[in-house]
Amino acid sequence: MKRKSIWALALALVGVAVYEGNVLATQSQGFTSTTLAKATFGDIDSHVVAEPGWQEKLKTHGDSDLYVQQNTWDPSTCGGCIPSSGWHTHPGPSLVIVTQGTVTEYDGDDPTCAPHVYSANGTNAFIDIGGGAVHIIRDESGAVAKTMVVQLIPAGAQRRQDVTPAPGNCPF
Repeated sequence: MKRKSIWALALALVGVAVYEGNVLATQSQGFTSTTLAKATFGDIDSHVVAEPGWQEKLKTHGDSDLYVQQNTWDPSTCGGCIPSSGWHTHPGPSLVIVTQGTVTEYDGDDPTCAPHVYSANGTNAFIDIGGGAVHIIRDESGAVAKTMVVQLIPAGAQRRQDVTPAPGNCPF
């Protein structure tokens, strides 16, 4: 009987932990992310000088996963909410191109919660440095927004990590 009670208590604690994690997580809403392509590379050591004043350097140690993602923020899928990726981070860098509409990015370590606005018809690209840098991307325009993203992360790592609780620097 004592063994059954211990198992019941353990199961109840696991249930509470899962529930609390879901409640405290900064859930995305009106947001979808689709993997269009994924490949694994061995060590990368690339250095190209193509034009005077322009060069590229990329060096990794160990296997890396490269992802191509399409992200969509759509207010019609969440009853007119402000679509949001939720607060999150990635283990490596992401090169982001806005292909439709406008998105606003906020950094988790910015005490002023300054908006960084990117639009398909303006400044349409940014780099998410990853490596634990927490951010949220919102579509505050009321229209559908889309991005294409290329991410390079350690092989086998979780591509996206939700952040719990929210950093607390923004009112959302």
